[in-house]
Amino acid sequence: MTLAALMLFLAAQQESPEGITHSFLVAGSETYIVGGNDAIPWRYPKSTRDGWVLPDGHILLAVSKGKEYPGGAVVEVDRDGKTLFEYKGTQSEVNTVQALPNGNLMLTEAGKKPRLLEIDRSGKTVVEIPIQCQLDNFHMQTRMTRKLANGNYLVPHLLDRTLREYRPDGSVAWEIRTPDEPKECWPFTAIRLDNGNTLVNLTHGNRVVEFDASGKIVWQVTNDDVGSSLFRDPCGAQRLPNGNTVIASYGMAAKGVKLFEVNREKKVVWTWASERPGVHHVQILETNGKPLEGAPLR
Repeated sequence: MTLAALMLFLAAQQESPEGITHSFLVAGSETYIVGGNDAIPWRYPKSTRDGWVLPDGHILLAVSKGKEYPGGAVVEVDRDGKTLFEYKGTQSEVNTVQALPNGNLMLTEAGKKPRLLEIDRSGKTVVEIPIQCQLDNFHMQTRMTRKLANGNYLVPHLLDRTLREYRPDGSVAWEIRTPDEPKECWPFTAIRLDNGNTLVNLTHGNRVVEFDASGKIVWQVTNDDVGSSLFRDPCGAQRLPNGNTVIASYGMAAKGVKLFEVNREKKVVWTWASERPGVHHVQILETNGKPLEGAPLR
């Protein structure tokens, strides 16, 4: 890349016709926080699946399996990288984590006995729910699971092409299947919206859809809508308080747009390009230098 081309690329890191900048946490093969000026004030030296910056500034992460954590892990670290809490996965992978209002942590484990756990800060299991899904491909069992306000758990099952809401007793309160076409409409991130609808990223289907309670698609956005190939294996997502949706294109090649934001009219209002690897999940922290108002849904 020539110097001139590099300067143009760097200048286009955070592009917005409306003057938007974001600060955000990236979970992926690289884990870091990006400032609104595209500087990186914090890094974590391991690959991650899911992550949150907590209200006290600590970072909660679902760590990918590796030499130190052969079954994946959940860790909480401070800004200096000191580990404050650690849970080592007992099966193939830990695919998600969420801090709950009562102080517990919710996570899922993939493997021969896929399960959802709530653990307390001593690591003790206080809730265990078997997950109903295929057992042939552990990696493709579940992704971004979230505990809902009603006490149930919303779980995307990729290869099953099914989204299930489990009660605490393990029974299924609600489920929908993703479309048969296009192929590989695997649900990855599922967000229960305030209106009761559910926003879902469909990875290789290259779209984000919003289902009503009956499973009907009431809104969706694709590459055809935005007029560009921005959707490339969209994994992570976040619905912002203003109604816009931030989408992570995990499969985007080097120098491509890794994150973009669309409004309800399906207009792209912000993009973030990077030479870094794809973004598995994202948490928007600030917009134009100000913390987000209201609870972001992700």
